[in-house]
Amino acid sequence: MTRVKPFHTYQVYIGGRWCDAASGDYFESFDPFLGEPWARIPRCDKRDVDAAVAAARDALERGEWATMHPSRRGQLLRRFGDLIQLNADRLAAIEVQDNGKLYAEMRGQLGYIPQWFHYFGGLADKIEGAVLPIDKADMFTYTRHEPVGVVAAITPWNSPLMLATWKIAPALAAGCTIVLKPSEFTSASSLELMRLVEEAGFPAGVLNVVTGFGAEVGEALTTHPGVDKIAFTGGEASGRHIARNAADGFKRMTLELGGKSAQLVFPDADLDNAVKGVVSGIFAATGQTCIAGSRLLVHDSIHDEFLSRFVSLARTAKMGDPMSSDTQIGPITTQPQYQRILSCIEMARAEGAECVLGGNPASRAECGKGWFVEPTVFAKVSNSMRIAQEEVFGPVLSVIPFHDDDEAYAVANDTPYGLAAGVWTNDQCRAFTAAKRLRAGSIWTNTYRAVSYMAPFGGFKNSGIGRESGQEAIHDYLETKCIWMSYGKDVPNPFVMR
Repeated sequence: MTRVKPFHTYQVYIGGRWCDAASGDYFESFDPFLGEPWARIPRCDKRDVDAAVAAARDALERGEWATMHPSRRGQLLRRFGDLIQLNADRLAAIEVQDNGKLYAEMRGQLGYIPQWFHYFGGLADKIEGAVLPIDKADMFTYTRHEPVGVVAAITPWNSPLMLATWKIAPALAAGCTIVLKPSEFTSASSLELMRLVEEAGFPAGVLNVVTGFGAEVGEALTTHPGVDKIAFTGGEASGRHIARNAADGFKRMTLELGGKSAQLVFPDADLDNAVKGVVSGIFAATGQTCIAGSRLLVHDSIHDEFLSRFVSLARTAKMGDPMSSDTQIGPITTQPQYQRILSCIEMARAEGAECVLGGNPASRAECGKGWFVEPTVFAKVSNSMRIAQEEVFGPVLSVIPFHDDDEAYAVANDTPYGLAAGVWTNDQCRAFTAAKRLRAGSIWTNTYRAVSYMAPFGGFKNSGIGRESGQEAIHDYLETKCIWMSYGKDVPNPFVMR
């Protein structure tokens, strides 16, 4: 797969029209492997946000979408998914050029994303209320579910289209309309996706995209009185700020935030499989994933052997051009994140952790001019160290020994986060016990990094609020209304509550 020919200038998509930002300004999007710009993205501001929210509100309350039967909404979603499948190669290549993740990974994601639109397309006409067996005489009472309204969907730079899909599919199935703001670092693929929105036949204003920076676009969007719900994936600090903005307007929220996930390796585990699973958890996607298994908790009886096997395998990982089929680790997506990862590595050294692999910028010829960090492993880590508590979002692993199961669960749960955890054991009782005692939204046993449109995803504690994917997700985009209908002939005493 080859790169898209630079230099491309994009427009934003508002109200079914392609247009320049109101300011007329642009900013550059960089190719992380080449370390140079390849596209120009419109720099939107409050004026563009106002226009996008107005278009979404108009589509929600008037016109074709407002009166469309849910079955028809489902048909449009399924058509959209089919078009994504047909354009998966091109969209994956754009994602790689924008965020530097492996083409093999992004093509896999783009091949799987249509399933979300098929699944939620199927749920669109199965949103059912209920007749309540109410304990009041001469009363018929029922519930109905209605779209929450205009949704602000804000996505990060690591998997732009997949994480946008997790918001778009259930929101549209519920009948909501959307204003999408992708990360300023990776906006191109979201804009390209809008061409398929037109082709699928969605009415104007149902799905809009504004691009730009958090202070200029994100702030305007999350404080906008015309936005009813915010669906955000990103860092904890940004999530906390967005939650404050949402609270002022009592907006509904779904927040998927950071993680410091533990992988627990017990002495009865299949060590070869566990080594591969831990490598996948921290070095796949260059560690730039919220579910990165960045803490390895390994029983002290197998600690040295496991660490030796792990480092030996990690040392063979091939770095280079993410478009190449044999590359296993690509560049860091953004220059600021590259610098942050290097500073976290220095922080770990200063804390007294022992670097047993990597720990430096990668300067190999195959890395070109990109922002590469060597796969890095720290041993002799205590869970109180900052490197064990703070999300790095890069290829950096902390190794912590444990003596017994109780200590393993205590250490695993001893972070502000609770997004995911991995358990490696062949003991069925231990596996079920771990699933119960670990405080995280996703627990993988003898596997890692598995997601599905059928399975709810989200976190405990500082890792967020709400769930994405699965049947639970659609209810986060609905309001429940209760209707009371009296068929009694006389109105009872008006001064007494019925």
